[in-house]
Amino acid sequence: MLFSEILGQDYIKNHLTKSALSGRIPHAQLFVGPEGCGTLAMAIAYAQFILCNNLDSENAGGNEACNLKFQNLSHPDLHFVYPTVTTEDVKTKPKSLDFIGDWRQFVAENPYGSLFDWYQVLGVQNKQGEIRVEDAQEVLKSLALKSYEGGYKVMIVWMAEKMNISASNKLLKLLEEPADKTLFILIVENEEDLIQTIRSRCQALHFGALPEKEITASLVSRENIEPRLASKIAHQAQGNYNKALQLLQENGEDAVFEKWFVDWVRAAFRAKGNAAAIQDLIAWSEQIAGLGRETQKKFLSYCITMFRQALLLNYQTTSLVFMEPKIEKFKLENFAPFVNGNNIQAIFQELSDAMYHIERNGNAKIVLTDLSIKLTRLIHKN
Repeated sequence: MLFSEILGQDYIKNHLTKSALSGRIPHAQLFVGPEGCGTLAMAIAYAQFILCNNLDSENAGGNEACNLKFQNLSHPDLHFVYPTVTTEDVKTKPKSLDFIGDWRQFVAENPYGSLFDWYQVLGVQNKQGEIRVEDAQEVLKSLALKSYEGGYKVMIVWMAEKMNISASNKLLKLLEEPADKTLFILIVENEEDLIQTIRSRCQALHFGALPEKEITASLVSRENIEPRLASKIAHQAQGNYNKALQLLQENGEDAVFEKWFVDWVRAAFRAKGNAAAIQDLIAWSEQIAGLGRETQKKFLSYCITMFRQALLLNYQTTSLVFMEPKIEKFKLENFAPFVNGNNIQAIFQELSDAMYHIERNGNAKIVLTDLSIKLTRLIHKN
């Protein structure tokens, strides 16, 4: 992974290369940034820079054989930990090593891929991914061995906030008593979800969302997109390069979520004063309940964003509106008047509560049916 392949984040690139060249490499680092900003790509490029003794910011000039190993993430001193679930092939106690082939392909295809994208590769269905104590035990085994090439050993923990308590406690002991020439890079989107004792032992680097001009330039140069369309997609992506790629394909998760959202609010409008239309809401709830919990949570998060966009449009802050629904006969400006200061707080609260209950294995059909009936009342609130 070349630093030049990573969009933006120039300050962090310079900081990492200069500190490595000067020999100041903290044994535990925390990369904090939103989805699609390049934290994983930066961690891999940084690991390559250190392990291959590269001499410049292009990740070149060092051990060429080592650099070649990084092309398919097969370097023996580079280790990964990431959330997993049980599958048909791995029925109990899943760990990262069980899915290393899928992981390498996933990263190779899109190093900006999201946790939700990874879950689709795993086929999580109704399960919720996490990093378990079995992973922490594998980390302990890997780091107990000498490095293959006599230098550093690098452990990248992607989505470290998904560690359960047992895994967190075991990793904490490793961070407190690190082996010589061992580097931990923990990657998180929600820093507060990582236990405080681990955060306090890491040097944190905060990544910002990508500037629109960086995304636009990349879409033009790498994807051969016409500049005006690239600029429009970059604005809609809101600093998330992974989302920009999905918008480009027009078959990403947002297209599906948009249809579900529109079906939902249309059924809610029909349901006022029409008892028969309640069946449409129940049918919708059954449809969404049949999906996996991770998909349900992601969709509810999308709904929060859609309602927020409608509120901004209602209060004439059009410069902050980036969503453009493509569903026939559904216009955000027509929906916006039904989202206002009198109901937005209650809508957000109900959506947040639904996400909370689904995350804690509540019955999705009951949760979503209850949410739908409440939405019917709230969007008609003056």
